[in-house]
Amino acid sequence: MARIAGVNLPKEKRVAIGLTAVYGIGRPLAREILKTLRINEDTKVQDLTEEQVNRLREKISEYPTEGDLRRKIQLDVKYQQDIGTYRGSRHKKGLPARGQQTKTNSRTRKGKKKTVANKKIATK
Repeated sequence: MARIAGVNLPKEKRVAIGLTAVYGIGRPLAREILKTLRINEDTKVQDLTEEQVNRLREKISEYPTEGDLRRKIQLDVKYQQDIGTYRGSRHKKGLPARGQQTKTNSRTRKGKKKTVANKKIATK
């Protein structure tokens, strides 16, 4: 079983897809890494040799992944909140920070609907 950056890669998947199990590595970066190391994308994770796994570990250690990346993102959000930017205030309130509409959407950020009593639109 290949263990890279503290994550067990799924054995039955292709290497290009399996690397995306590591937080901070998406498909484009996985492809780029495999190209530089000259490892075939279609190889299954279980078919990698120890030498290939070690080269992958070394290459991936050059990028911010897992805990380091999560910590950096968390600090960046906290910095935005501390300096009082609009984005920081949206993060504080638990609302979308990138300009999406919130009247009907954004349930992921806002959570389950909370009905407010007597909130009818007044007509003339």
